[in-house]
Amino acid sequence: MSMESLNGENQKKRVCYFFDSDIGGFHYGPGHPMKPTRIRMCHSLVMNYGLYKKMEIFRAKPATKREMTQFHSDEYVDFLSKITPSNMNSFVREQHKYNVGDDCPVFDGLFDYCSISAGGSMEGAARLSRDKCDIAVNWAGGLHHAKKSEASGFCYVNDIVLGILELLRYHKRVLYIDIDVHHGDGVEEAFYTTDRVMTASFHKYGEYFPGTGELRDVGVMKGKHYALNFPLRDGISDENYKSVFEPVIQQVMESYDPSAIVLQCGTDSLSGDKLGCLNLSMRGHANCVKFVKSFNKPLLLLGGGGYTMRNVSRAWAYETGLAAGVELGPDIPVNEYYEYFGPDYQLDVKSSNSDDLNTPAYLNRVKQIVMENLRHCGGVPSVQMTDTPALPIDAEMDDPNADEDLIPPDTRRPQRLLDSRIQNDGELSDSDDEGEGGRRNHARHRDSDSVNSGGGGISGRKYGLGAGIMHTSAAPTHGAGPSGHVTDVRVFATPKATSMEVESPPPPAEIGEVGEVGVKMENGSEGGGGVGRETSESMDIDSSSAPTPAATAPEAPPALTSNTQTEFD
Repeated sequence: MSMESLNGENQKKRVCYFFDSDIGGFHYGPGHPMKPTRIRMCHSLVMNYGLYKKMEIFRAKPATKREMTQFHSDEYVDFLSKITPSNMNSFVREQHKYNVGDDCPVFDGLFDYCSISAGGSMEGAARLSRDKCDIAVNWAGGLHHAKKSEASGFCYVNDIVLGILELLRYHKRVLYIDIDVHHGDGVEEAFYTTDRVMTASFHKYGEYFPGTGELRDVGVMKGKHYALNFPLRDGISDENYKSVFEPVIQQVMESYDPSAIVLQCGTDSLSGDKLGCLNLSMRGHANCVKFVKSFNKPLLLLGGGGYTMRNVSRAWAYETGLAAGVELGPDIPVNEYYEYFGPDYQLDVKSSNSDDLNTPAYLNRVKQIVMENLRHCGGVPSVQMTDTPALPIDAEMDDPNADEDLIPPDTRRPQRLLDSRIQNDGELSDSDDEGEGGRRNHARHRDSDSVNSGGGGISGRKYGLGAGIMHTSAAPTHGAGPSGHVTDVRVFATPKATSMEVESPPPPAEIGEVGEVGVKMENGSEGGGGVGRETSESMDIDSSSAPTPAATAPEAPPALTSNTQTEFD
C-alpha cells in the first residue's frame, strides 16, 4: 500500500510495536463508549498498509499482580483479579470503595484486559531503557485516570505510571505529555511531589471530567513547578493548538532536559469524537507526535481516550507510520473493518466548522503564565545515582529459564510451560502483497547474535494517594499528589536470552491465508511478578491480512466471547 518516506528524517528510528490479538475481544458492556475493538481496527490498518515491514511487532507478556503493585495498592489489585460479573454481588462494598460500577463496569476478563494494557507499556519502557528501540508503541495503553486505589474514567490500572516507573530505573528525568481531551489526573497525582517526572497536560477545562488540571496546579514540595497544565476551551483548531503546544514543549525540553519522553495520544481531542469537544484534525493531532519525535529522545507512544472508532483507528495508524518514518497514503486499504470507513474510505479525519472559543488573547495569557511557571523550575534538577538494593527477584532475572533447566529431560514439561509457547489463532495472517520488500532481519533466529537479550526489572517504589467521564461536568477536585519517595536507579548487565523458533510450512499465497510465520520467544518462562519487562514474543511478519470487506468485526477469541458485542460508530 502507498507509503512515502518523511522528509527531513535524519536517521531511521527503531520502532517496537506492541499488540495482543486478545484485546479486541473485551467489551465494557452495551452502550458503553469505550470499545477495545478500536485497537484491533487500528492494527488491521497498520498491517494492511504494510507498516510491519518498517518495525518489529511484539506481543507483550501480560503484567502480573505483583508488577501492578509497584504503583497500585495490594488490596485494589487483588480486588480487580477476583471480581467478575457472576460474583460482583458479593463485592458491593468493595465496588463502592474502589469506584467500580458505572463508568468503570465489571466485565468478563477485566483483569486480563488490565494486564495486557499494562504489560505493553512496561515492556515498551523496558526496551527503551535497554536501547532495544528508539520508539515503543502501545495503543492499548494510555489509561491515565486510574489512581493508586481507585478506578476512574474507564481506567482501572494506570499503565502509564507503571511504564514511567520502569523508565526511572535508568533515566534521571522523564517527561510525560498528555494530548487527550481530558486532564491526565492519575499520572499527575502519582508524581505530584517529585522533580523526577514533569507532567504536561493540554486538556479541556471547565465543567468537564475529571474537574482537575487548573492552571494554578503546579505540584507541591519537591515537585513544585514540575506539573504543567494548559486548560483549553471548546473547539480549538489545529493552528491554535500548534501555536501553544510547540512553544510550551520546546521550553519544557530546554528547561527540564528529560532523557525519555512518554506521550499519551488520546484521540478524543479529534473533531467529531462522541465525548470530546475539541476540533483537531488527524494531521493536527499527529503534528504533536511528529514534533515530540523530532527531539530524538527515547519515546513511548501510548493510546488513551477516543470514542469514534473509525477516527481513533485512522489517527493511531497514521501516527504509527510517522513513528516508523513514513506517511500513509490517503486511500484506506481493504481490511476486515473496511465498511467502518465508508462512504469515502479515506484516511484523513478533517476538522469541522465549529466555533473556536479559544481566543488569541486567552491562549497568549495562559501561555505566558505557563512559561512563567517553567522559569520557576530554576534549571535542570540533579539526581543522585545509587545502586538498587539487591532483591531475590534479581536471581530470577539473571536466568529466567532456570526452572526449565531443572526438569529432567525424560519428564513431561509442565502444562504452563507448554501453554506459554502456543501462538493464538488469528494472530498472524497473509495477504496479497506477499513478496514486497523482505524480512527486516535476515539472520536465523536460532543464532545467538540475532536474539534480543532480556533482563531488567521493576523497582520496589510505590507512589500515589489512594464523577464520571461520560458526564459533561464534574466537581473540581484539587488534591495534592502522593507522599514523598526515595528514588534509586542502577544499570543492569543484560543477560543472554534463549530462543525458540516454530515454523509452519508455507501454503499457497492467497488472500486471507496464513503464510510463513516465525515466532520468537524471549525469556519465555512465566516467572513471578516484578521480573524484568522483556519477556515478550517477537513476531517477524512477512505480510499482513487483507480479507474481503465485512460489515461486522470478526468473532473474538473463544475465551472472551461471553459478552462480546461490536458496535458500529
